Amino acid sequence: MKIVIPGGTGQVGTVLNRALSADGHEVVVLTRRPEREREVGWDGESLGPWAEEIDGSDIVINLAGRSVSCRYTEANLRAMMDSRVRSTQVVGEAIAAAARPPRVWLQMSTATVYAHRFDAPNDEAAGLVGGGEPGVPDYWSYSVEIAKAWERAQEQADTPHTRKVALRSAMVMSPDRGGVFDVLSRLARLGLGGPVAGGAQYVSWIHDRDFVRAVEFLIDRHDLAGPVNLAAPTPLPHRAFMRALRSAWGVPAGLPATRWMAELGAFALRSDTELLLKSRRVVPGRLLEAGFAFDHAAWPQAAEDLAQRLRSAPGRTIGPGGLGPGRPRRWRSERVPAPCRPQRTVRLRS
Repeated sequence: MKIVIPGGTGQVGTVLNRALSADGHEVVVLTRRPEREREVGWDGESLGPWAEEIDGSDIVINLAGRSVSCRYTEANLRAMMDSRVRSTQVVGEAIAAAARPPRVWLQMSTATVYAHRFDAPNDEAAGLVGGGEPGVPDYWSYSVEIAKAWERAQEQADTPHTRKVALRSAMVMSPDRGGVFDVLSRLARLGLGGPVAGGAQYVSWIHDRDFVRAVEFLIDRHDLAGPVNLAAPTPLPHRAFMRALRSAWGVPAGLPATRWMAELGAFALRSDTELLLKSRRVVPGRLLEAGFAFDHAAWPQAAEDLAQRLRSAPGRTIGPGGLGPGRPRRWRSERVPAPCRPQRTVRLRS
């Protein structure tokens, strides 16, 4: 099959490109800065010669959008909104104009669309869409608005010959440099992997190989369309999540962090505390109902697998207990998305 991945140079795109190419598929990545073979330039905003790659393709997997790994300033939040909505719209325009449109369009979305809650899990049928929860920062609702607008842009695209699926993905855990697992593992190995703000908030996640298998499953299942949660069936509280991660690295304890300490840490990392503090208790209702079986359903075993793969990756010198004193880390040369510029944080009110 020919598979086109707009915005496919980030962590998730790298995971998919690697796996799908290894399976013998022709993978074309649309990117603003094409550097490698089978990468084609686009601006994510307007139709251009890149649309010829979509015409005649079998599958489109759109991952384009501004990274969430940045401070949630007014400018960055609006850039997230604009980049996601417009890139989705222009992909829809390319599919609509194609003489031979793809049969499936998988559109990246996010589990952040669901409400911050502790009482019950969110699936596609009964899950609560967020935005009006009491006691949470006002700007969290804007993140939900981004997710809803992102999905709405795909829904409104006039592509009658192409089945559309919105991938409400939890954090994809892979051993790739710069990914979520890599960053959290570094904190754990440094002794900083304790619970944040008490650690009661739920963490939803999915192992990278299950993510790829779920994408392939959705491609083949002609009866599945609309929003689908891509998350392991066992979300767990942050304190238990980090305890299992520390165990995978042989680290006995982790320094806990208060909310204000998390704010300082997020500022230093040019990120935002929503990624740590929002309780994302998301379960894959539609996948399970359709018969999808997870290979890595439980986090402790998944963390062990990912840690072992990271240890054994070429060019890395990570021991079972982390880096020893004075030992530099040697990473493979990989492209990592540039962090957002640090700016003054402005909380948006919806």
